[in-house]
Amino acid sequence: MACFVVPVAEAIVTSVATRILESKENKSEKIAPDNVRFSTKLKWLSKLLWGGSFLLAFEHVWHGEIQPFFPFLTALKNPESTHAMLHEMATVGVSMSIIVTVAWIGMLIITGILKNRKNCKKDLTGETT
Repeated sequence: MACFVVPVAEAIVTSVATRILESKENKSEKIAPDNVRFSTKLKWLSKLLWGGSFLLAFEHVWHGEIQPFFPFLTALKNPESTHAMLHEMATVGVSMSIIVTVAWIGMLIITGILKNRKNCKKDLTGETT
């Protein structure tokens, strides 16, 4: 019904936070070329959330749960379906947001491990960049 609203809300927050961090990082010190700024990493999360939310919204339009006129969500027409919609947002929407965020954290861990391996390999071979 409206489970995509929760990831959209998180995507909005991460997008705003990314913009703020980018402006602060651009004003502050330069970072090494092989390091990835945190604003870039946060942008990854934002893109994951926006993409997933768009696909979920499209699926809800496809099934007729979203309409182009007020009330845009068909579940808002009667109190029983509104309650079910809010319950779905609280359970499915929140769990989807958590799963995407955990997947993003996994991405960060994997990229950190790969970066460390690359640095260790450079140290062993004596390469300088």
